[in-house]
Amino acid sequence: MIRNPILPGFNPDPSICRVGEDYFIATSTFEWFPGVQIHHSRDLVNWTLVRRPLDRPSQLDMRGNPDSCGIWAPCLSYADGLFWLVYTDVKRYDGSFKDAHNYIVTSPTIEGDWSDPVYVNSSGFDPSLFHDGDGRKWFLNMQWNHRGEGFGGAAKHPAFDGILLQEWDPQARALTGPIRNIFAGSALGLVEGPHVFKRNGWYYLTTAEGGTGYDHAVTMARARTIDGPYEMHPQTHLITSKDHPEAELQRAGHGQYVETPEGEAYHTHLCSRPLPPHRRSCLGRETALQKCIWRDDWLYLAEGGVVPETEVAAPRQTTRSEPPARIERRFDQAQLPGEFQWLRSPYPERLFNLSDRPGYLRLHGRESLGSWFEQSLVARRQEHHSFRAETAVEFLPDTYQQAAGLTHYYNRHKLHALAVTLHEKLGRVVTVFSCPGDFPHAKMTYPAGSGMAVPEGPVHLAMEIRGNDLAFFWRSSADHEWQQIGPALDAGVVSDEGGRGEHGSFTGAFAGMFAFDTSGRAQPADFQFFSYEAVDNV
Repeated sequence: MIRNPILPGFNPDPSICRVGEDYFIATSTFEWFPGVQIHHSRDLVNWTLVRRPLDRPSQLDMRGNPDSCGIWAPCLSYADGLFWLVYTDVKRYDGSFKDAHNYIVTSPTIEGDWSDPVYVNSSGFDPSLFHDGDGRKWFLNMQWNHRGEGFGGAAKHPAFDGILLQEWDPQARALTGPIRNIFAGSALGLVEGPHVFKRNGWYYLTTAEGGTGYDHAVTMARARTIDGPYEMHPQTHLITSKDHPEAELQRAGHGQYVETPEGEAYHTHLCSRPLPPHRRSCLGRETALQKCIWRDDWLYLAEGGVVPETEVAAPRQTTRSEPPARIERRFDQAQLPGEFQWLRSPYPERLFNLSDRPGYLRLHGRESLGSWFEQSLVARRQEHHSFRAETAVEFLPDTYQQAAGLTHYYNRHKLHALAVTLHEKLGRVVTVFSCPGDFPHAKMTYPAGSGMAVPEGPVHLAMEIRGNDLAFFWRSSADHEWQQIGPALDAGVVSDEGGRGEHGSFTGAFAGMFAFDTSGRAQPADFQFFSYEAVDNV
């Protein structure tokens, strides 16, 4: 069986592509660098992260991008001996404008170097590229109407102004011909995320609708020509949980169709698994996969209805590989372990390295935990509702403006952090920083007050999240008992719905290491290891 979500923890907007026996899924990474995650599978059951292709300054620079901006909704395809990846770099979130720039990169292999980007347009986000059987290529994206009411308004948002279609000339590397608005969407509204495929003489258009909250849906339509007119699916929506709050997979929408070599049909979609009682999605939007069937040249879920299943039949019998319960990373290699990312900057050498002190990850203290430019934070996705993370840091601050430690992080106004810093009277201390979603002010609070004085040497730090509750711990060495510091905190704030609420942000929670030095002297912090372990929610 395929167990959903197939990509747990912050892997939204899944675009799936099959080449021979190999399947690839590209997902959004927003402000996290490098850009776009690509996972690989041979059986649709087991998936491995194999590449983040936007990994150098000539491809992507997100310094200054607001929270939940950056890389939105990539589309991955294969044609003419090349993998094609189209994506948006969004430069503005709030207000009437989006400033969303669309690009194309290519590579003969997934794992190799990808080309520098070719600019396409900026008329809206969620781009897609369709390679037709006659050799022509078509570029689609939603159109953003800045004359709408501005983000955060009514569900039927007037800024989502239909799906645009224009031909792409690969020789000229430019759009050509007329721009057509081919699909206005259904009555649900907020049409975005277009993908086209062709079968039995029909062009099928799937889109995301309803916003990426609890009314999200995959909508389907078909036409005899790519520019329409498109007729709506008999059910309108292929996949949605919007009228089924009891379903385990919520917020289902935004995905893409794929066929196996034998012709079996599947469709990806994003989803979330919110925690009661506040219905907050701490793991962000994840990727799921549904088995489908064809009937009267329309696609339907194999199990019937529109509500996604947590388990669906795989194309063939296979063994599911379970990840280890505990993963511990030592920093004794030349490269950062694959699950880690950092924020915005294409110049990681200014933020961290593994060479100054072999066997350690050195973070150079840069801007604050609230920065949109240079922030020294190296982190991995939260993939379980309950987990424990640990690290040990060597850090010698000489001012309270310097701090380093462990963080449960979503964005600049939704985070908790356990930090080693300096107090004028207590000396070196361990304390807690917390920003519980009080947008727009993003004021830091200090639940442990001035903190606790710590002796010389490494400081071991830990955090334990059990559902909606977070506790921080510290000890002076591996031989000493763990001590809790500060009260239990609301881990559910570090979620899509925390702070501003639904649609306010839509990335996911991370656990990681950080250092800042707002004095501007780049005080280094050396981390010995980082461990992540799923735990029981008791």
